[in-house]
Amino acid sequence: MTALKETIIKCHECALSVRLPFIAEGQKAICPRCGYLLTAIHCNAVNRVLSFSFSALIFLILSISFEFLSFNTKGLERHIDIIDSINILIVNDYIILAILQIIAVLVLPLSMLFILIALYLPLSRGQCPKHQQRLMRYLFRLMPWSMVEIFLIGTLISLIKIISMANIGLGPSFYCFVLFSLTLTAALLHIDKQQLTTHISRVDTNFDPNKISISTKKPDATHHKKDASVQYTWALLITAIMVYIPANLLPIMNTRFLGDDEPSTILGGIYLLWQLGSYPIAIVIFIASVAVPIAKIIAMCFLNYSVQQQSQRFRLARTKLYRATELVGRWSMVDVFVVIILVSLIQLGNTMSVYPGAAVLAFSGMVILTMLAAMSFNPQLIWNQQDKYDD
Repeated sequence: MTALKETIIKCHECALSVRLPFIAEGQKAICPRCGYLLTAIHCNAVNRVLSFSFSALIFLILSISFEFLSFNTKGLERHIDIIDSINILIVNDYIILAILQIIAVLVLPLSMLFILIALYLPLSRGQCPKHQQRLMRYLFRLMPWSMVEIFLIGTLISLIKIISMANIGLGPSFYCFVLFSLTLTAALLHIDKQQLTTHISRVDTNFDPNKISISTKKPDATHHKKDASVQYTWALLITAIMVYIPANLLPIMNTRFLGDDEPSTILGGIYLLWQLGSYPIAIVIFIASVAVPIAKIIAMCFLNYSVQQQSQRFRLARTKLYRATELVGRWSMVDVFVVIILVSLIQLGNTMSVYPGAAVLAFSGMVILTMLAAMSFNPQLIWNQQDKYDD
């Protein structure tokens, strides 16, 4: 790709208007005020995104075409693929878990891949993509919800949980899913909004990049929009706190072994893993399911309160805190995917079966609500007042 033409871009997080110099391939531009990545010029980005997208689509098709996992204990054997696991959840009336798996594994990835191909295939031929503004808007709103790699980590953790009581086999689709996760991640990492709009502007002189919004946040923090942002964020955070309490008190899953039911809470499952000597997995689940949700709720409450009080202190530090909470929030879904895999795989009647507990729905709701709270919070409100203190 040739160097990016000099242009003015508004920082997404602090609303500072920055005049970009000429930027060559392999270089990136950082906001001088808040450190936000304004744009990164990836080498041969169009062809790379297109190649990774087609590869991810092929690996996704292969990952649902063959055996995914197998489970063998005391002469009882079970083989499942991804579609089978969804059917098992539906047959057992775990509709919400089935919907979560369908969205995480099929709907969101396929939607993003089709959008990427629809955008980048015409660009690779020097043509203008159809409905480019709408497609870009959908793409950047879907990207924060991509959880393919989290589903994969959840699968690995679920296997470690049961490897001491059964023989676990990895089918061809499992390895295809690993490759699918890697290629999809690579495609998303090569996407840059400024670079993409530059490509489209070259082939469409009527293209208006100002009409593309990558989130629900507004560029101008007027008093009305500030009040709305703060109120929405408080409402989502309070609701998240309310559902997080039963998510920790109620069982997240029940294990039936030889007719006896053994409920397990999130903390109970972590303690069991620690007792079994699976220290790294116990630490990962504790961080993702306990430490991260609590830290994110506290951080978002602090950020929202500081904006409400029009605090001018430590604006750069608060912006970095917001950036971190938005980045790690979705990883809390790993425990939900662990339950989905275990429920799908271990269904052997009274001999051995795993059933989801009421906490799994509350925990899923908490994760989604905190993600929505981070999206409704407008980081530009941290910077929209006159300087009164040093950062």
